[in-house]
Amino acid sequence: MSPAFLNFVEIVLNGLMTGVMYSLVALGFVLIFKASGIFNFAQGVMALFAALTLVGLQTGQVPFSHLINAIFGTEIHHWGGGMHTVFAILITMAVMIILAFLIEKIVLKHLVNQEPIILFMATIGLAYFLEGAGDLMWGADVKVLNVGLPSGGSFWWEDVTREWASTGSEYWGMYIDKLDVTATVIALILVTVLTAFSQYTATGRALRAVADDHQAAMSVGISLRTIWVIVWSIAGFVALVAGIMWGSKSGIQFSLSLIALKALPVLILGGFTSIPGAIIGGLIIGVGEKLAEAYVGPLVGGAIENWFAYMLALAFLLFRPQGLFGDKIIERI
Repeated sequence: MSPAFLNFVEIVLNGLMTGVMYSLVALGFVLIFKASGIFNFAQGVMALFAALTLVGLQTGQVPFSHLINAIFGTEIHHWGGGMHTVFAILITMAVMIILAFLIEKIVLKHLVNQEPIILFMATIGLAYFLEGAGDLMWGADVKVLNVGLPSGGSFWWEDVTREWASTGSEYWGMYIDKLDVTATVIALILVTVLTAFSQYTATGRALRAVADDHQAAMSVGISLRTIWVIVWSIAGFVALVAGIMWGSKSGIQFSLSLIALKALPVLILGGFTSIPGAIIGGLIIGVGEKLAEAYVGPLVGGAIENWFAYMLALAFLLFRPQGLFGDKIIERI
């Protein structure tokens, strides 16, 4: 095979891997939207908060140490050598579940049957609150997250693909990041489990009923508050997984919360109510932006990756606003 074709295949594969990373964030949006009709603007910040908490527990950092030291004049920063990664992940999951209870108790229960725009504005406020709380608890410095996932290029894959090139051509093999491969496997498992949960369990059907009509769901005995706690807990778990993957890839920094903005075009393509659609939309965005950057970018000065996803989403809004797998919009007069 020619090096040009192999380079094309490498770009597509890396685009698919990047798309899966986008999809991990988009999954949290889909779960909450399916259960409540809320576009949770705070999902990206939840991923940041989960990742900050995990790193803090791993390194043995004292929460709110900066605030404690400023008030009492102490020099307390760490409580020990840190916590084992497995225990740190389990405790972080517990923290995200507690956070779901608090969100329902303090915010959501007061907004039952309110207009979607009011619920959306509440999630914007929640996003800023969580970002500030994460800063106070763990500090704003960039942190390194290491949970033992493989990273770096696969030399085995480079050696295999080098042999695919035509004899005499200067081709050194495809670069595939092992962390991206791990994220792909985890995302596929998550999608399979969440789809089965949504379609084949009583709780999953209750989630869809609540999304359709809060009042009708409560009239048949479905506890709206319980459903919201469940779905926000699951979204918190998905945020933790996304935070681990993105944090392992680029470090824990507050710009991590901006991945929510990249998930928006993914949702527009895949549909706000489709779990598999979140994955398909992410793959389309990931491959599309990589190909556009590689082949069109040099013609227009580059940086196409920064805006390609939004232009593609705009085209979908014009011709198929419900997305590829979203529920068709029907208005009856």
